[in-house]
Amino acid sequence: MLSKIIVHKVGNRINQESLILSQEELQLEDEMKELLEDFFLKAFKSEEQFSFYSDTYLVNNPVYSSVSEIFDDRDKFVYEAENIAQHLYEVAENPRVQSGELFIVYFEGEENADGNKIDYIGIFKTENKNPFLKISPQNEAFEIEKDYGIGLSKLDKGALIYNSSKETGYAVSVVDNNKNGDMYYWFEDFLKVKQRDDEYFQTQETLTVYKEYITKQLPQEFETTKADQADFLNKSITFFNEKENFDYDEFTREVLEDPNVIESFGNFKSDYEQEMQVSISEDFAISEAAVKKQSRGFKSVIKLDKNFHIYVHGDRKMIETGQDEKGKYYRLYFEEEK
Repeated sequence: MLSKIIVHKVGNRINQESLILSQEELQLEDEMKELLEDFFLKAFKSEEQFSFYSDTYLVNNPVYSSVSEIFDDRDKFVYEAENIAQHLYEVAENPRVQSGELFIVYFEGEENADGNKIDYIGIFKTENKNPFLKISPQNEAFEIEKDYGIGLSKLDKGALIYNSSKETGYAVSVVDNNKNGDMYYWFEDFLKVKQRDDEYFQTQETLTVYKEYITKQLPQEFETTKADQADFLNKSITFFNEKENFDYDEFTREVLEDPNVIESFGNFKSDYEQEMQVSISEDFAISEAAVKKQSRGFKSVIKLDKNFHIYVHGDRKMIETGQDEKGKYYRLYFEEEK
């Protein structure tokens, strides 16, 4: 439930625009609170979460420091909201970053079955202004004026900071739907967040490194057809959809099967972890949301010149490859045409 809200106007200092700070909270009717709640919160659809970090100590992360103060003492809400706005104003280093309204909001969480509740703080920035028509009575007719305002269909930028896991940088959900040619401004320069090492992250990274291996490394080391690659991709997604927990040995045994391929994948995974500076667990609970998102990129399509696309969904044994006097071919076996 929205319990506190304040709004500031944050310009782009590189373009010599102003920072205009409110000195007091907005006082809203319940209907307006519900409207804003819906506008702010509906933008957060992904289960992917982040956490604050710092190159030195967490307390040196300005947003982390301010939200910590608010969670500890809500009387500091106005003061710390001003600090957050000032920080956002200072980090603009790109003239393309648009000015906009910055909403700082305190939400009171609902009690769960255990009687506990988690409050959270929202930081939202609106940048795009949409045209709309104002129609008003004028004598015995109506007058139409064009004006600009904030559209309620899509939030430009936002962050929700949950009052949990404080010692590791809180749990943070982030959206940035208007990067303005600067992909670092909101995530890195302002919030300074990194993806949390949780079930979603582990599922996402395991599927990412596996796909990289199957599509790029496997054909370099082993005699592999596109149909073989499609089969490996399909089997991996089937594994993740059917299992609740990931076990590396079980996965490689059921999906990769060949000991030489398993060893090759293990070496590739180690190189990937070192290069990307991540640690991918070999035992974790599978995130359904991450599987659903990643599976969109696991479409097994064999493209044959400009004439045909073969979408492979199932049994590899139903596809044969060969070559005759007319050229290379695929032979497909099926029981029923639909």
